[in-house]
Amino acid sequence: MLTRLKVTGFKNLVDVDVYFGTFTCIAGVNGVGKSNLFDAIRFLSALADQPLLDAALSVRDEGGRTADVRSLFHRVGDKYDDEMVLEAEMIIPKTGTDDLGQAAIASITFLKYAVTLAYRSEDRIRSTGSLELVKEELVHINLGDAKRHLLFPHKPAWRNSAVSGRRTSPFISTSEKDGGRVIELHQDRSQGRPLSRLAANLPRTVLSVTNAAESPTALLARREMQSWRLLQLEPSALRKPDEFTASARLGVDGSHLATTLYHLASSGNSTSVSSTDHAMDIYARVANRLSELINDVRKVWVDRDEKRELYTLNVTDRGGTSHPARALSDGTLRFLALAVLDLDPQSQGVICLEEPENGIHPQRIPAMLTLLRDIATNVDESIGDDNPLRQVIINTHSPAVVMQVPDDSLLVAESKEMVSKGRRFGRVVFSGLPQTWRENVPDALLPVAKGTLISYLNSVPRIVDEEGTISTRQGEKRVADRSDLQLMLPVLK
Repeated sequence: MLTRLKVTGFKNLVDVDVYFGTFTCIAGVNGVGKSNLFDAIRFLSALADQPLLDAALSVRDEGGRTADVRSLFHRVGDKYDDEMVLEAEMIIPKTGTDDLGQAAIASITFLKYAVTLAYRSEDRIRSTGSLELVKEELVHINLGDAKRHLLFPHKPAWRNSAVSGRRTSPFISTSEKDGGRVIELHQDRSQGRPLSRLAANLPRTVLSVTNAAESPTALLARREMQSWRLLQLEPSALRKPDEFTASARLGVDGSHLATTLYHLASSGNSTSVSSTDHAMDIYARVANRLSELINDVRKVWVDRDEKRELYTLNVTDRGGTSHPARALSDGTLRFLALAVLDLDPQSQGVICLEEPENGIHPQRIPAMLTLLRDIATNVDESIGDDNPLRQVIINTHSPAVVMQVPDDSLLVAESKEMVSKGRRFGRVVFSGLPQTWRENVPDALLPVAKGTLISYLNSVPRIVDEEGTISTRQGEKRVADRSDLQLMLPVLK
């Protein structure tokens, strides 16, 4: 779970410092930089898994894909920044395995990872240039400091189940020695000697090659970052039937939806429930969730075709007619994929989603938002199989979404002018609403001006009844429910 992200020198992210809750909605006009924040998260995830250059080339630019790694650095005119810095505070899983299947147990589960990268143009092999690892650190955040870092409202039971362990020394550190800049991987056992590597020669981060034997905590930090995903649910991928050998995990494009649901239904985790009853329960829960989007739903199920060795997702309407996935609408398929994801305890980490309202009727957007919030971990309960450590971050420019989200979940992205080193440029800033927990963020920016919300609030009529309203938890209110904004809201008569 990503609790805080600091970025500077990456695209138009300069001195960005964002605190996240379990569910965050980022609103802003097109081109302001909402997607760049997602790209920074994806870049960090890729750095924990791939060589530096491959990680950079996996991040999109304005044309959809990066052709030159220099395009990732902040630019004013034709002048690029020399370095970029990314820093993430995160809660990691307590247990996991490395690439060889060796078990790992974290000595502490609240960590801060920081990496500084520089552009290197003297690479004669690649015309794209390359990256140099300038600094890399992985340090602990003590249990006693957790409450000060976790500013969003949560119950102590949740915090105590998510944050555990102790540590007095770093897991990864950078220092200057006679031979040059050195990055050291420290073993979890404090008496072990660190493994030192010259930074200038490293083609990838030290974190990306950790294993359970050397540093299980660093390995689990790597696993957490690898789990950060940007879902881009493509209807063509969602409609495809799956072969029996397909992955049982939903792909970032929505592929393997049928296989994922089939395996969830066929793998009961309780000896007190028969496999048939478990399957019926899973299918019924997905059908009930889908009925919140469309009324004509009787059954959701997966057909297992033994002859062709294919799984096919089907929805049966109230009249008894079954419709395969290829016949379902785009919005229905995306909603189904998220409903299945909600039931998968193995799906953890950060889930980013752009414009989740696409393909959804405006009156059904609250159902989508309720589902997304249910996917995220419930901070009123302890972490467990029924409440995995999972986080959802969405971005949008839809007024219907902005009005419906809880007010303390909203961040508004705006372009602000800045002057640095004699250069004037625009950068994106992320501001919360007044009278929410975001006002307590250290060095917080001024809350978003009410005038900024007019374009959202006056674009759609206010819903005046209970139907089509996002479900809220005790003590929460939607943006549309705020008393200081009521006079700005039009009412449909």
